[in-house]
Amino acid sequence: MNLLFTSAGRRVSLIRSFRAALQKLNLDGRIVTADMGRTAPAAFVSDAHEIVPRVTDPAYIPALLDICKACRIRMVIPLIDTELEILSLHKPEFERLGVTLLVSSPETVRICSDKRNTGRFFNDIGVGTPKVYDSDILLKASELPFPLLIKPADGSSSKGVTKIRNRKELEFFLDYIPNAIVQEFVTGQEYTLDAWVDFAGKVRSVVPRLRMETRAGEVSKGMTVKNLRLIEKTKYVVESLPGAVGCITVQCFVTEQGDIKFTEINPRFGGGFPLSCAAGADFPKWILQDLLGQRNEEEWNNWKDGVVMLRYDEEIIVSREDIQ
Repeated sequence: MNLLFTSAGRRVSLIRSFRAALQKLNLDGRIVTADMGRTAPAAFVSDAHEIVPRVTDPAYIPALLDICKACRIRMVIPLIDTELEILSLHKPEFERLGVTLLVSSPETVRICSDKRNTGRFFNDIGVGTPKVYDSDILLKASELPFPLLIKPADGSSSKGVTKIRNRKELEFFLDYIPNAIVQEFVTGQEYTLDAWVDFAGKVRSVVPRLRMETRAGEVSKGMTVKNLRLIEKTKYVVESLPGAVGCITVQCFVTEQGDIKFTEINPRFGGGFPLSCAAGADFPKWILQDLLGQRNEEEWNNWKDGVVMLRYDEEIIVSREDIQ
């Protein structure tokens, strides 16, 4: 059961959780990481690390296929948004090698990778979502509903997300942020929800995480919350996606009035997933069991409410030779 993690970067905790899952299931398996360089921290908690071209390079997919052959990989787990579509389009090539790609369908990836598509999807399935404004109409309007939110339609990790307070800021950031969309500014408690979808497309577990504090777009303090309303709504959202699989990360706000406003979907493991895993939602173990045709349903919703994560930086110290 050899596993390949692509764009491994800083995902040390996630990789350790998969290693623990292999041990719990008494499975022999090596963990291989791939990234553009040798300085990815995750490279130093894997059994082997491979240097690969940039995701946009035509040589990227052939490089991954070569690694799968050489390392006898059973499953590939991609970890950044920019590689999801290209991998989903090349699924058959991996399947011919007996490799399972933990990636959703191209249709789902396209829905999630562009905020405009995501907003239309939320509207189509009838769930609450912030209103998206036509920027040309906004600029011509005499009265504007400030504050507003502006962000790149294809952005991630909260890069470029900006609160707009007046017309001058609106004009500046529409010009400054490429491919920008303008949304209603929503306030309230913000949640990230980790949903596990089995290989048959069924949502088996949903864990809401209250985002208590964030840093650089990633949660630094969070808490699991067993909110059944959020769980059921998120289950409906994820099962409405065409061909979702693996860990699907959903974000939403609960307003002061109690309305749920869904904002984003990322069809991959989110950076805050270690909290859900620590609470007992062992997605890595369940994914491996699902791959092997095993079932352990009693565990799926027995994760703990009120588990808190207080994240801090930790160092991996290596020599100059290790990264050359």
